[in-house]
Amino acid sequence: MGIIKLSAIDSTNDFLKDLVRKQSVENFTTVVTENQTKGRGQMGAVWETEKGKNLIMSTLVEEVLSSSYDIFHLNVAVALAVIAVLEEHNLPKLAIKWPNDIMSDQKKLAGILIENSFKSDTKIQSIVGIGLNVNQQSFENLPKASSMAVVMNRNYELDRVLEKVVFQIKKNCALILSNQSHLLWDQFHNYLFKINVPIPFEDAQQNRFMGIIQGVTSEGKLQVILEDDSVQTYGIKEIQMLY
Repeated sequence: MGIIKLSAIDSTNDFLKDLVRKQSVENFTTVVTENQTKGRGQMGAVWETEKGKNLIMSTLVEEVLSSSYDIFHLNVAVALAVIAVLEEHNLPKLAIKWPNDIMSDQKKLAGILIENSFKSDTKIQSIVGIGLNVNQQSFENLPKASSMAVVMNRNYELDRVLEKVVFQIKKNCALILSNQSHLLWDQFHNYLFKINVPIPFEDAQQNRFMGIIQGVTSEGKLQVILEDDSVQTYGIKEIQMLY
């Protein structure tokens, strides 16, 4: 696999996007950095990380998605790739918090940001950004964050974790290509954080209500059973889970 290592960069996603614009880049090429100064999460959130302690990476994924309707298949594949690596290291109580946070015992270990480009030849090019807390010990002012090292009381070799994550991404993308995405979706729902449990939510107008997560649609929207037993679907910017 092609690995590009950087000591510091604004954003691995932005670096890889710029590289792809300038030259031919092999599929699954991965950029990794010790320090990311302007990391981004979902909805413009800032991803902060301690230098040299965590896995900060972006991977190019091409020729996997065939249609705009398949976009969330890749989110599912990547989330499960991270889960598989954490399972291999015996991290407990793993879950995927919709849409793209990876949890261990209700603490956030990783975030995923996938940026898709639609090319003139109908091909879809994706930049898969992953921030995985590996060896960081302190999370000041981040009470819901944790790391592999904190959970398991040991440190990990970042390069080894990186190799395993990229291997699992390629493995799961192969399932999409072979029309076996349903296998990924079954696993995804098995790991879905707080599924079938009554929890409070807040909508974009800051209205709070109780609901039960039923699942996620193929377009990536969250399905919630409301108190009147109706089922409502929500996009990423339309609802926030309170836990």
